[in-house]
Amino acid sequence: MESLDDALDAVSGYGIELQNGNSNHAPMVAEALCAMGRPDAVMPWLSRYRERMLPRPARKEPISHDDWQRALGKRDRFADWAIFFGSELQATPWRKALDYWAGRLAPGFSATATHGVIRVGHAVRGLVAAETPTRLRELADALASWAATYRELPSSDLTTHRPMTARDAITKIPIIPPERRRNLGNITASFAMLDDLPEFAPVIGLIDVAGEIDQVVSELAEVFVRVFLANAHDRLTSIVFIHGVTSLAALSNIAPEVSEATTRAMLRYAWQTGCALYSCFGNETALDQAISVQEREDSLVIADAIANGDEHVIKFTEACVSRHAVDSSPAHYAAIDLARRMIPQR
Repeated sequence: MESLDDALDAVSGYGIELQNGNSNHAPMVAEALCAMGRPDAVMPWLSRYRERMLPRPARKEPISHDDWQRALGKRDRFADWAIFFGSELQATPWRKALDYWAGRLAPGFSATATHGVIRVGHAVRGLVAAETPTRLRELADALASWAATYRELPSSDLTTHRPMTARDAITKIPIIPPERRRNLGNITASFAMLDDLPEFAPVIGLIDVAGEIDQVVSELAEVFVRVFLANAHDRLTSIVFIHGVTSLAALSNIAPEVSEATTRAMLRYAWQTGCALYSCFGNETALDQAISVQEREDSLVIADAIANGDEHVIKFTEACVSRHAVDSSPAHYAAIDLARRMIPQR
């Protein structure tokens, strides 16, 4: 779609952060709107969002294959990472490069509240639809955003539990008591609280990701939609738990284009990250079990998201509509309705 290439060109001069320090969602929203069949809404939305964006930072020093690990997690190296991945994608077919680097970045799935992997997922779907130089550049920038914000969560494969279903495992996740929670400014910073919760590290081994991949993705997506429904009670918690769903939607875009080994690694860390969100911000009720919702035409649901205008509402709506097309569940439409109620119109 020309609208997506035009939009990606329009935002290529901007960095990965907004003026308030939050993540720049512009490329992701542009692709989501096109995926929902509303390319006409992209440029009007960008015209309103652009004033919140910051210019792309200047490059510092080149990143090479010999020293790339030293630059992981350094936000001020985003421009260097973008050049590095741009060169990778020129030298190697993009699916091969994606497989190689998604596998290496998978332990940092939680990076900047999963925005790195989410952006990669949108970039991949755009490339699958049409391989253009603009979309290859966006994949380079998306991988750069993941690498520049890379962060690992506490992990240990030592667990006293046998691997179980995600629905059962989510009830075993330790949550930080409300009196011990600290307002650290954003989701990513809040993950630091898990360093003082030793019970969290074995969480990564609670589920078995060795089953049929589509089924594992579906199970995780259903669980984290229901976690959202049970735990989103205001704007902040709605935004928090949206990422447990949109990151899995991104993974489902990436999975068909990479190896089984890379996909299974990403599934482990996607599960771990969704649990981290729940541990830091959740309540005693892990899942919303009983759901009653009136399904509506997707075109109306999408129009409501566009009218709301918030970047999280738009991306969440697209993720839920897409997942519903694969795995029909009333939870998807209930979650969309709740997100719109909790996150005010922009």
